[in-house]
Amino acid sequence: MTATALSLLNSVFGYPAFRGQQAEVIAHCVGGGDALMLSPTGSGKSLCYQLPAMLRDGVGVVVSPLIALMQDQVAALAELGIKAAFLNSTLSASEAGAVERQVRNGELDLLYVAPERLLTERCLQLLASAKLALFAIDEAHCVSQWGHDFRPEYIQLSVLHERFPDVPRIALTATADRLTRAEIIARLQLEQARVFVSSIDRPNIRYRVVEKGNARKQLLGFIRAEHEGAAGIVYCLSRKKVEETAEFLRDEGIAAYAYHAGMSAEARAKHQRRFQREDGVVIVATIAFGMGIDKPDVRFVAHLDLPKSIEGYYQETGRAGRDGQPADAWLAYGLQDVVQLRRMIDQSDGGEEYRKVQVSKLDAMLGLCEASDCRRVRMLAYFGEASTPCGNCDTCLTPPQTMDGTIPMQQLLSCIVRTGQRFGAVHVMDVLTGHDTDKVLHWRHHDLRTFGIGKDRSVPEWRAIIRQGIALGLLVVDHDAYGALKLTPAARAVLKGEQRVPLREYHKAEKATRTTRRASSDELVAGDDVALFERLREWRKRAAADHGVPAYVIFHDASLKEIARRRPETLAALREVPGVGERKLEAYGREIIALVE
Repeated sequence: MTATALSLLNSVFGYPAFRGQQAEVIAHCVGGGDALMLSPTGSGKSLCYQLPAMLRDGVGVVVSPLIALMQDQVAALAELGIKAAFLNSTLSASEAGAVERQVRNGELDLLYVAPERLLTERCLQLLASAKLALFAIDEAHCVSQWGHDFRPEYIQLSVLHERFPDVPRIALTATADRLTRAEIIARLQLEQARVFVSSIDRPNIRYRVVEKGNARKQLLGFIRAEHEGAAGIVYCLSRKKVEETAEFLRDEGIAAYAYHAGMSAEARAKHQRRFQREDGVVIVATIAFGMGIDKPDVRFVAHLDLPKSIEGYYQETGRAGRDGQPADAWLAYGLQDVVQLRRMIDQSDGGEEYRKVQVSKLDAMLGLCEASDCRRVRMLAYFGEASTPCGNCDTCLTPPQTMDGTIPMQQLLSCIVRTGQRFGAVHVMDVLTGHDTDKVLHWRHHDLRTFGIGKDRSVPEWRAIIRQGIALGLLVVDHDAYGALKLTPAARAVLKGEQRVPLREYHKAEKATRTTRRASSDELVAGDDVALFERLREWRKRAAADHGVPAYVIFHDASLKEIARRRPETLAALREVPGVGERKLEAYGREIIALVE
């Protein structure tokens, strides 16, 4: 089997060898075994169900929540000569009927189905009438009620095992901590499945966290300094902020478009299509955008608000650098983000257990932001993976200075106690810094011993200390008391002087400059090959337009760079380039050779 799978990998997909656990997973699925695969974005998970679907009798059914992307996914398979189709709400009745006939007649290798469509009795009966090779449940973390991408339909996918017990299943995700992994196994009835876990590290992504000031101007400075003209995604917490940020970037000459659930389906699809098919487009979105994005050359993912969890942060930043080239994950966050997210959790409809889990996830995210050690080590540890300092995050490249922050933390805690643990951060900072505002005077807090005790530090410094106090578990924000800061039991030891408190020293954020710019994907092409690479990209753009697909469906940048480097003069030499399979050689080979010549 391995030889057959390898032959298909080479002849159809144009790759000479499997990566990581691909060969093992494929052999297991071809043999009829169930599997759960956890592997990072861009690691080639799709091959682990596409090849078994081609090697086993029948059609492989791929359950995917990504309706907006199915057309591009099917088009990409068609370019490779693979018979694929999709069933979702975008099809007319006659179009859906034609696909159903193909399924019954055994004419397809792969069928992509939205979960809500799959669960209809009509679709289940269709599958019962067909020969099935396997079920692939993509984005399997959507089954988790604790997760950032929960989809209620996913809980009902246990029906696949109940109605088709002899059809093997493979569940795939890039994001699952131990809790989510256990939930996937239980809800999808995968207790007997073999679990394949790869390192989720994405070493080409540089993680960076900056203190939020004027977030939009900071974002603009980051893009101008490091990613001018590059494709990127910007995440915001609210729809209003998405719209305002996209408009701000457009006013600054950046091709930016909004994407959120409040827009019409047509507008969302139009903006997503532009992002997928045009160069240098920036999408500003809520978390409704991005899962399953196949665009390989996204050079940055930026967050203007604190993500709710490390899972969400990892999933969203994983959209960057799928081509393996350098990419950036840039996050601006501040104390108000913590306050806002805690309020959202406290006001959510979930029960006490749900809120407790969400608070723990937020605390972990806050700890990642306030870390003085390697961010990658912290993030991987959250998913149960041990690692060593990466040398490619801000805390590794510019290690933050730490100080003994026991005295300022005692001053903060004491001030909160003396004001009755009834006030938010702004009032507490006013008292600490000696600002006799109307509110301070009204409550006679200018008479407290802590009034002005911290006037040697700026408000931004105190804001950073409060954030770290929350991250260290010494403080909480109580929204039942209008966002008041309150001490936790752990604060007692600090107030008594029984526990020292190391803190990051505060430094005003430096303005981004072009001298800090990282090499772009284009610049990684060697000197004499640049002109040929650009000719190939222009040709690819025309070919993609002719076929009505994104440019990367024709060829990835990595393949074009390799063509520019090798300069193949024959079809046989071109066939040796990774990513050039037999179908693409036949379709485009002579045009490429002509360009090289």
